[in-house]
Amino acid sequence: MAKKPSKTEDSSPILADSAPIEIKPVDDLYGDWFLDYASYVILERAVPHIHDGFKPVQRRILHSMDELEDGRYNKVANVVGNTMKYHPHGDASIGDAMVQLGQKDLLIDTQGNWGNILTGDNAAAPRYIEARLSKFALDVVFAPKVTEWSASYDGRNKEPVTLPVKFPLLLAQGVEGIAVGLSCRILPHNFIELCEASIAALRGEEVSLVPDFPQGGIMDATDYNNGLRGGRIRVRAKIEEGPKKNTLRIIEVPYGTTTGGVMDSIVTANEKGKIKIARVDDNTAEFVEIVVQLPPGTDAEQTIQALYAFTDCEVSIAPNAVVIQNDKPRFANINELLKESAEYTKKLLGAELEIQLGELEEKWHFSSLEKIFIENRIYRRIEEAETWEAVMEAIWKGLKPHLTLLKREVTNDDVARLTEIKIKRISKFNSFEADEHIRSLEKDIDAVQKNLRQLTRFTIAHFERLKKTYGPGRERRTVVSSFDRVAAAQVIIANEILYLDAKEGFAGTGLKKEGEPICKCSNLDDILFFTKDGSMTVSKVAPKIHVGKNPLYINLYKKDEDAVYTLIYRDGKNGPVMAKRFRIGGTTRDKQYVLTKGTPGTMVLFFARHETEEESNAQNLLVHLKPALYLRTMSLKFPIAALAIKGRDSLGNVVTKHAVDRIVNERKSAEA
Repeated sequence: MAKKPSKTEDSSPILADSAPIEIKPVDDLYGDWFLDYASYVILERAVPHIHDGFKPVQRRILHSMDELEDGRYNKVANVVGNTMKYHPHGDASIGDAMVQLGQKDLLIDTQGNWGNILTGDNAAAPRYIEARLSKFALDVVFAPKVTEWSASYDGRNKEPVTLPVKFPLLLAQGVEGIAVGLSCRILPHNFIELCEASIAALRGEEVSLVPDFPQGGIMDATDYNNGLRGGRIRVRAKIEEGPKKNTLRIIEVPYGTTTGGVMDSIVTANEKGKIKIARVDDNTAEFVEIVVQLPPGTDAEQTIQALYAFTDCEVSIAPNAVVIQNDKPRFANINELLKESAEYTKKLLGAELEIQLGELEEKWHFSSLEKIFIENRIYRRIEEAETWEAVMEAIWKGLKPHLTLLKREVTNDDVARLTEIKIKRISKFNSFEADEHIRSLEKDIDAVQKNLRQLTRFTIAHFERLKKTYGPGRERRTVVSSFDRVAAAQVIIANEILYLDAKEGFAGTGLKKEGEPICKCSNLDDILFFTKDGSMTVSKVAPKIHVGKNPLYINLYKKDEDAVYTLIYRDGKNGPVMAKRFRIGGTTRDKQYVLTKGTPGTMVLFFARHETEEESNAQNLLVHLKPALYLRTMSLKFPIAALAIKGRDSLGNVVTKHAVDRIVNERKSAEA
């Protein structure tokens, strides 16, 4: 029978003959698991490492390609399969990552259909396309002797912790990734400018980088903020007027878009009435060409501005530079990353020179030792030796007079290596050639030591060589400019009509049958209307809006207008008559602004709008009073220019305390 569970003195349940079970709240368990998963995604999938600029899957692909490298193309499917030895995820993720690397046209030499970043076309299946490492990748990415290695996920193989990249690849290629609670977006930069900036950084000069995109376009990087979170750049398509009348040609599209996406956005904007086009065709092949045909009489320049305002011909991109450093994410600006990359390249080159120096000194040591061994016929001393110990002793004895000629101590391993020299080599030994070889090694040693002493200069020469060798054909494609944001309301086509149904108190674009036309408008416009009780409201154009019966004024509202409004109202049913002149100022949409004292029964007696202050000053009003006991003067002249122009919240000045019959413009009254 199974033993019953027992309890300890502190009432913690345990099983008999077993250790106590730790009880942990479920919330704590989920919290730990979430943090473990979040850390894994950040470190192992989404964010690049500061040293080589690669995500783990990219690093494993490059390492696998280096393993397979023989100068010939390999099927991508073969590379994917070989990478599976290192990557704990599926083949699809490896294939997608490899296609993205290949499309950047820097590290992978591609063959076959690798898709098109301009049109968004997908690459062919991995079994149909081929790849090999580019000459640039072989030059700057790999150096096994200075690479730190770790075991693969299953312990069967070794993979690099980071690749010893001697170039700011992170900034050249750009990278995007989404992790748990963290996203990364580093934009690509120009190859030649990165070389020049690295040289400037090594010289202690300030650097300032801005992105460059393979699609080209026009970029405003005023708010780039060095690639940090909170920055933003705007990129525009390059649009020009076509050779034929009423046509536009889009010859470059913004980064992150495709010709198909741009076309769809143009069609959508046309359907919504924001722009007016007759037809759009995509003729993109090697280069972008989207032809936009305009209706006769359309203004080409205004249409270009409308394309920027309402379509993907202009996009806004928010960078967020974050990298992995010391096993945790770090936010850093682009210029700092460039400087650190230049210093890291200097460190790697120094490490390679140290290894090269050690190898050269080792070659010099053994070549000199071999020369001594053969020229002094020390090999003859071992002919009569019958044991290994006797052989070693004989060689040591023969070398002893010459040890001072060497730069380091001779070891037993060195002596044992002398015994491996073949008789054929000894018989063909040429003392002159041996001296020449040793002098050549000494020359190489001096050169390496000089480079180590002048490591900064050597690193600068490294970047100058990269620029000269791989820079041609990689000139800047994106034009850096500064341009204002297009105000949508200024370029949208006014293809609607605003109607007013004064009797029912409604206005809108959908009242064609019931109302009278007021003006042309677009669905982005705002309308301004005044009511008889002295209130004002700004609303967005819509099919139907309540504006009150017989409004005093209704028309389109422009935020930057300088118009002057004149308002004369009776305060309440029997209150004094007040007059004010004002400008509207800032407004909130759909908020009702009371322009009077707000007394119940208030009624507007006179309303006028003038575009300028001069026009407003030119009006003189004639106020006609209602007959009353002892009232001798039945009309008053009221010069509007005497009223100061104030804000809309002003209450105004008293015109009269008598009852007013009507108010008319004196000039119009005289003409009548």
